[in-house]
Amino acid sequence: MARTTAETSTRTRTVAYIRVSTDKQAEHGVSLEAQRAKLQAYAALYDLDLVAIEVDAGLSASTLDRPGLQSALTMLRTRKADALLVVKLDRLTRSVRDLGDLVDRYFGASRSASLLSVGDQIDTRTAAGRMVLNLLTTVAQWEREATAERTSAAMQHKAAKGEYTGGKVPYGFTLAADGVLLVEDAGEQAVLSQVRELHAGGLSLRAVAAELDRRGIVSRVGRTFAAPQIARMVAA
Repeated sequence: MARTTAETSTRTRTVAYIRVSTDKQAEHGVSLEAQRAKLQAYAALYDLDLVAIEVDAGLSASTLDRPGLQSALTMLRTRKADALLVVKLDRLTRSVRDLGDLVDRYFGASRSASLLSVGDQIDTRTAAGRMVLNLLTTVAQWEREATAERTSAAMQHKAAKGEYTGGKVPYGFTLAADGVLLVEDAGEQAVLSQVRELHAGGLSLRAVAAELDRRGIVSRVGRTFAAPQIARMVAA
């Protein structure tokens, strides 16, 4: 891939950002020292004015709420820096959603700040750099959605076979001894039959709940049924 860094007539004020997670600090290529040296060399090569280097040591990329990153973003918002420089995008974030938010808020075509990534060869000061970033985020988004679709299909297949798919066991059923199959709970199935019969007879959801309360029928946790619960029972 051709380098996308633009030659600029003035030096771009740049804040560098370094991050390592606890189990990565000693690994070659991602240590604090290695990242710092790589970013300084990049800044010197492309005539960037490196105004600060913000560091998050021993923090994961699961959230953007990191002191060093927030300090770097504050410099962009307050126009103390014009660009953010990282060794790779995964130092910034591993979340497609968070990256999209950062692009929208700071690095989009209509925004004043630029994003530069050494390893990914991204420089959003140029149209080519913005294109590369958009392609990467699009591919990452597709991968995330495809994974979600595969997971959903697998869960639906398990549910169709009467297998437990995690979360709360549906009313009317209980988890078998094998921890996989759902089996009918006779008592709850009887309640479901009463609910459907009452609703089919013209009672509203609230009226059905009130009738169950009158009959002394309560939920699994010993509380009076509410209208939303009755709605789910009718639809089950």
